[in-house]
Amino acid sequence: MKEGINNTKLLFEERKAITLFLWLFYFMFYSFDIFYNYIRPHLNDQESQFDTERVGLGIWLYILILALLPFAIYFIKKGNPYIVKYIYIISYIGIDILDTLLEILGTTASYASGNIVEVLFVLFSPIFVNKKYFWVVSLGMIGKELLLGLILQDLNVLIPTVIYVILSVIAYILVIRFNSYIQTLTTVYEELRQKEKLAVIGQMAAAIGHEIRNPLSSLKGFTQLQQERYPNTNDYYPIMIQEIDRINSIVNDLMYIGKPRVIKFEKASIEEIIAYTLSITQQQAERQGVIVETIMAGPLPPLDCDDKQLKQVFINLIKNAIEAMPEGGRIEIRVKVLEKHTLSVSIQDEGCGIADENILNLGEPFFTTKTDGTGLGLMVTDQIIKDHRGAMKIKSIIDKGTRVIVTLPILQIDK
Repeated sequence: MKEGINNTKLLFEERKAITLFLWLFYFMFYSFDIFYNYIRPHLNDQESQFDTERVGLGIWLYILILALLPFAIYFIKKGNPYIVKYIYIISYIGIDILDTLLEILGTTASYASGNIVEVLFVLFSPIFVNKKYFWVVSLGMIGKELLLGLILQDLNVLIPTVIYVILSVIAYILVIRFNSYIQTLTTVYEELRQKEKLAVIGQMAAAIGHEIRNPLSSLKGFTQLQQERYPNTNDYYPIMIQEIDRINSIVNDLMYIGKPRVIKFEKASIEEIIAYTLSITQQQAERQGVIVETIMAGPLPPLDCDDKQLKQVFINLIKNAIEAMPEGGRIEIRVKVLEKHTLSVSIQDEGCGIADENILNLGEPFFTTKTDGTGLGLMVTDQIIKDHRGAMKIKSIIDKGTRVIVTLPILQIDK
């Protein structure tokens, strides 16, 4: 669990874990020491070693360990239980080193490993699902044994050192598995949240779809009527009709964007698709003083696609590039074949750029960096590209410009 995250559920889970750890720690620590230093010698008809005059810190060992509890309670009540586990491991290592040195240094006694709670520290560390804490515990325990062995010149530290290495490997495997499991759950949750957003969008679009189509149908009818009346006076009627049809197509996409659908792939020319999108965006580009340069690298093969949807993709991307340069600029569109199986379309502008923290959220429903945007354009664009088994990458530098790279398979092979 990440420290510092102000999340009630994470705090609750950390508090439960640290509470369980404290109960086990104190129970095992005092039970082991009482049995080892007092009960065991009596069972063996030996003199009790529970003598504060002779054994290390004596009674102060237990007082110091118990004195950690008020600090733990304080931090838990203050809403920062994350630090408690570090206080205990660091304090315990320090106290145990001091106790062992006072007990053995300057005597002929041999080193004996510490309390059973050291095993608890290592094996309980995966419960906190924190790699940093795991390394503190593992390296702390192993380092403690090696340090004592170096100071006391005693090879008896090798056995507990090997044991802690083995336990640390087991604990590390558990930490990795717990982390992987949590990351999987998080990914699934994010996917479900994304689907819920798309479902909301689909419901909204379905509710207003017919309201949009009705005036569009009238608009298309009057446009066709004008075209029939004046067939030779205006070349823009066909484009107007095509754009009305495209709006209808967008409504359909929004209505079904959250639902799986089958796309009918047909051969289409990428040159014609790009040329069409440029004809649609030409007037907007001229008004803003934007120059669009298109570079086609060699002969381009026909593409398996839904050309209407790809036209929507590139219109969205080119309009975004134009809107990023209100004072004018240059847009470069490069189209080339990659590795004979993939087509790449790159759109580079000289606009204001996009901050790194915003790039990751582009394509999310309702997320937009525009003051008057809806956050749906890139979402629809990204979904269409994914439906074509392609990918979209966005690279941007603030005040330098943004580059959008769309890669699409040339052939759509059924999986």
